Amino acid sequence: MDVYLPIANLSVNGLFIVLLGGLTGILSGLFGVGGGFLTTPLLIFYGIPPTVAAASAATQVTGASVSGVVAHSKQNGVDYRMGAVMVGGGIVGALIGAVLFNILQALGQIDVVINILYVVLLGSIGSLMMREAVTALRPGSTSAGTQPRKRRHHPLVAGLPFRWRFYRSGLYISPLAPLILGTAVGILTMLMGVGGGFLLVPAMLYLLGMSGNVVVGTSLFQILFVTMVTTMTHALTTKAVDIVLAGLLLLGSVLGAQFGTQIAMKARPEVLRLVLAAIVILVALRMLYGLGIQPDEIYTVSPL
Repeated sequence: MDVYLPIANLSVNGLFIVLLGGLTGILSGLFGVGGGFLTTPLLIFYGIPPTVAAASAATQVTGASVSGVVAHSKQNGVDYRMGAVMVGGGIVGALIGAVLFNILQALGQIDVVINILYVVLLGSIGSLMMREAVTALRPGSTSAGTQPRKRRHHPLVAGLPFRWRFYRSGLYISPLAPLILGTAVGILTMLMGVGGGFLLVPAMLYLLGMSGNVVVGTSLFQILFVTMVTTMTHALTTKAVDIVLAGLLLLGSVLGAQFGTQIAMKARPEVLRLVLAAIVILVALRMLYGLGIQPDEIYTVSPL
């Protein structure tokens, strides 16, 4: 079933795009990531221009996040106060990212920057997650007489002023920490078309020290609103949102997110982290390979 994408200016297999949306929706429900970190590279591999892939993937992530937030909210798995602070930072970050996007696009370097960001961020995050997951799954890593180490926030976070209580997360920290974190994720969302969950979830666990039972839902809550702002900003400034492409992705992702949430409630967290780490590293390696090979078509610009 071929479908024409007006902004990308090419025809694609509609069923493949729907299935891709379903896959990223499952990841959204499983790990609290918007799925854009996988959607955008796969769209690029399929032949979608990187700018259109990034802008349209952000739209798709919004739909997947709505479904995921509803599912986790029913399980009391969302810290709305923490999420609101990160949303505020994310909106500021999205606006900053829009300025950077336009500058890089004017310089003709946005495609290269998107690919490099994916290689660096996915490679580093995936490696860290893989190491922790392997350690947790190793036989004898936790003995019966050893109590698991209580998770605490990073010393840099502890030193920030103006502390608030985040009751659902069990934290008493400065709101500046989640605000800065949200701003960084907002910039990445605008530039890369990702929800930022692949960066946000580990940071919420290891920097903020949030309770694991609210991390996924709170991450999706932040991603929901930031990707909404990102989509509107892209539509008004870069004009790179392909509504047909986004609609096909949404069709699969909303259903996939519900399925992923059900799996997440039954599977071991260590196994889920290992699977996510493997996927992240594989995508990073494929992006790195794409940066080093000669493209199928080479375009040159010469004066008339």
